[in-house]
Amino acid sequence: MSKKTLLILGALALVVIVYAMNTEKQASGASATGCKVTVTADVLNAREAADGKAKIVGKYLRDAQFDALPGVQNGFRKVADDKWVAAEFTQPVAGSAC
Repeated sequence: MSKKTLLILGALALVVIVYAMNTEKQASGASATGCKVTVTADVLNAREAADGKAKIVGKYLRDAQFDALPGVQNGFRKVADDKWVAAEFTQPVAGSAC
């Protein structure tokens, strides 16, 4: 085989391995932050700060699942930059590191 063919086969093998590893993580419920939560309220407001009076910047419906940061501040869990939800209305997904 030529050197070019070997390089192409090696690149394809690498793509398959990376894809398989990513699929396995998704199937296991893993998250990028290590913390994944489920909404327990009918509707959960996402706010721009860890304060119940802060501006609402989004909403989640019951049983929605999403990544969050581990830990709680002021009764709120951070889910993204400038996006917080009331921790009392979320439940960590089994096996999640919240």
